[in-house]
Amino acid sequence: MTLALLCGISASASAAEFSQARVAVAANFREAALEIGSEFERATSHRVVFSFGSTGQLYAQILQGAPFDVFLAADQLRPGEAVEQGLAVDSSQFTYAVGRLVLYSADPAFVTGRETLADRAFLKLAIAEPTLAPYGSAAVEVLRGLRRYEQVRGRIVRGLSVAQAFQFVHTGNAELGFVALSQVAGLPSGSRWVVPSELHAPIAQDAVLLESGRDNPAAEAFCEFLDGSTADAILAKFGYERGK
Repeated sequence: MTLALLCGISASASAAEFSQARVAVAANFREAALEIGSEFERATSHRVVFSFGSTGQLYAQILQGAPFDVFLAADQLRPGEAVEQGLAVDSSQFTYAVGRLVLYSADPAFVTGRETLADRAFLKLAIAEPTLAPYGSAAVEVLRGLRRYEQVRGRIVRGLSVAQAFQFVHTGNAELGFVALSQVAGLPSGSRWVVPSELHAPIAQDAVLLESGRDNPAAEAFCEFLDGSTADAILAKFGYERGK
């Protein structure tokens, strides 16, 4: 289910004082987006409204006419398709972050490295639905590359987004799972293995200005802010890299 968060919009402020951007954001980027949004509002006269979900879910909503101004996906495919289908502004697409995949367990002693996947002790391995979430497809790619997919496929539980996959692990409903490094970067407990980037295709996350945001100064300003130095520090804090 998509979660909409209103970020500090004052009921007394007039339309002349600010404009508002409606931003659809891939679930893995939730915490980073909220922090970037706060800094954006502090630095500008604009406001931002975030809606979070899997990339596939959000794109389906965009195809159905959802009133978003900016789309922050967890892949490059859907923003590119949005441009091709005339739903996004041509030449507005850019890579705002490159994500990292991590094998995580809430148990501090459970994950020791890739060898954890060869251990038959776990009953459930959480991943995001590969057809909806790039982090899920990356997880399947890793499992296949390590020749573990067939051995563990019966123990895989799928969340609609990487946020739900993380919840499966965080609540103990799965002993371990493939999640985004950004989701566990600030957690003091648990155990993790940051998957080497060569084991899967880069999780390049692209943003695009949608046609409904074309002439919206807040939407244009948010894209510019996301590509700036303030966002750089927040991205690093949450374990993201910038696209080359």
